[in-house]
Amino acid sequence: MSDRLHQIVDLLVAAVIAGTSTFIWSYVLPTGLALTLAGMFAAMYYFSRNPWGSPRGEAYNEWIDDLYDRFLP
Repeated sequence: MSDRLHQIVDLLVAAVIAGTSTFIWSYVLPTGLALTLAGMFAAMYYFSRNPWGSPRGEAYNEWIDDLYDRFLP
């Protein structure tokens, strides 16, 4: 159950990243391109759990997992 809850939270975080990115990028780019970029950012987070391509991906993943363990059952 815990793994599913972590996956749900990952999806919610990815959705927030996509929504926020779309909102911000739509001020300077056409809507279609803003949606594409936002989808790419959300996919980068969700599928790799390595935000923004940082070489410290394992450290990010450990930090995120510790945060989940602290607040989720």
